[in-house]
Amino acid sequence: MRPLRYSINVTLDGCCDHRGAIPDDELHRHAIENLERADALLFGRVTYEMMEEAWRPPAQPGARPDWMEPFARTIDAAKKYVVSSTLDRVDWNAELVRGDLGEAVQRLKREPGKGLFVGGVKLPQALAELGLIDEYEFVVHPRVAGHGPTLFAGLSKPLDLKLVSRLELGSGAVAMRYEPRR
Repeated sequence: MRPLRYSINVTLDGCCDHRGAIPDDELHRHAIENLERADALLFGRVTYEMMEEAWRPPAQPGARPDWMEPFARTIDAAKKYVVSSTLDRVDWNAELVRGDLGEAVQRLKREPGKGLFVGGVKLPQALAELGLIDEYEFVVHPRVAGHGPTLFAGLSKPLDLKLVSRLELGSGAVAMRYEPRR
């Protein structure tokens, strides 16, 4: 069974707004390594549309630093599944996931391969509620954002996790990987 992995950038005060992170080349290289551990990405509609707008080619010349291009190529090439009840169609190497979320994700996890990678805020919370996430990574940035959205706000019960690895980045961000305690 393919593992479902989740990674998110978060500030010290729990803000998981993508603008709260401190982007640099090392963070993007780490993100590429994460994506390479998966056969496909799983996004909700909001994250899919945000990522497509930011990373789908062609980018305007000079729109982003050169060090972002390897990440752009990696995410562009990745297979994507999009959970949405409002979109009629998707492209960008993507297909829609409909119906019961738990059953659909279990079906994807049963397919052979290295793993699935989920991003975003609302979809991962729903998957955590269902006990479907096999690995959590929080990249904690040395910043207090002072605004939200906050990570897992409204979760119905605590998630008990076990630290399995820790990586300090030059920016001061720390990537911590956890597995659920079962």
